Amino acid sequence: MVKTGSFGNSQDINKSVYNNTFYGVEDGKVYADVAGSVMQSHSFDLKSSFATDLRSGWMDTVEENLTQLKSMGTGAGGTGLTDNPLIPISYKQEIIDLTRKQTPLSFVMRSVTNQGIVAPYKQVTAKPTAFFALENATLTSSDATFDVLSENIKYMYAKGSTTGPLNAGAPSYNLMGTMPPQNADPRGSFGNTNASNADQLNILLQAKSLLELEEETIINGDKSTNPEEFDGIVAIMSTTNTVAKGSTALYLDDFITAGRYAYDDGGYVNFGFCDTVTYQKTIELINAKVSLRSYGETTEYGFTAVKINTGFSSGAIPLVPSRFLSSTAGSQSAYLLDLSVWEKRVLQDMTYEKLAKTKDSNEFFLKKYMCIICMAEQFNSSITAMTN
Repeated sequence: MVKTGSFGNSQDINKSVYNNTFYGVEDGKVYADVAGSVMQSHSFDLKSSFATDLRSGWMDTVEENLTQLKSMGTGAGGTGLTDNPLIPISYKQEIIDLTRKQTPLSFVMRSVTNQGIVAPYKQVTAKPTAFFALENATLTSSDATFDVLSENIKYMYAKGSTTGPLNAGAPSYNLMGTMPPQNADPRGSFGNTNASNADQLNILLQAKSLLELEEETIINGDKSTNPEEFDGIVAIMSTTNTVAKGSTALYLDDFITAGRYAYDDGGYVNFGFCDTVTYQKTIELINAKVSLRSYGETTEYGFTAVKINTGFSSGAIPLVPSRFLSSTAGSQSAYLLDLSVWEKRVLQDMTYEKLAKTKDSNEFFLKKYMCIICMAEQFNSSITAMTN
């Protein structure tokens, strides 16, 4: 029930609540007119003279209520890189190469200097004929047959360009997954290489590209389809001493057969490589024979390998997986090599050359002049057309 008295009478309100803000100010009085709409002569603001400053009290109330409703998040205040404008992006020094591939053949095959753009090699195709004869008989002489063969040196390139702003603004990076120099230990293992500026980072990536092209061509090169490249191991060996599986599965006996093929033709295999599915199948076959406790992997030449006993070589030979061979069913393969008859003939090893500066960028290219030769294809063997 409403108490008796005039409407709005100060006796009818809770004065303690009123005085909490407006102590000493009568009811109905204008207490702030910053724009001077009532008192045309001047503006005024009495809030600072109140018992409690309305502004600070209001802000405290608003902030408390907003905090209870929702905290400010990482995306507050607008948009920016990754939509977190108030949080700077932290710098991480490492860069990982998602396309990295090991290049075992580039490291284990010996490099030989070659003066000139043709790489020659000689073969004895028939020896003189030895014979028995009677005492003081007339002897018939015979001569050896020689053959001179050659491969043309081919030219590989990788070109790069780094702009001035990138060089000025980019920090140093540690490129993860690079291949170390050929004389490093262990050879062929993935390692990290520091690049102090964008130029060096670009050079490292271009060098990796050139090295992977070399590995790809050493294995799969085919000058009949691309005359600018040299023939690789697959094309050179072709069907010579091949255990053709005809889309059937691999057996350990296949390695023994392949080793025997090369041995019968004068070879002595000492290194092997295969696709990744065949590598996995080989490990499974070995472990099934010797129990799961005798895991067959080792490290050879800095690469993961399994040891294969063919019976036609000096002990077990390392078998290395290659990312450059097809692992498609029906196209899987393994190659057993006598490395004594394989050479990389090199007219000029990987070389850096800086190009003329015509704009705000540093341009360069890397080059290598080389080919591979096999002085005796029949000293090697392969297992092809597998489905594992």
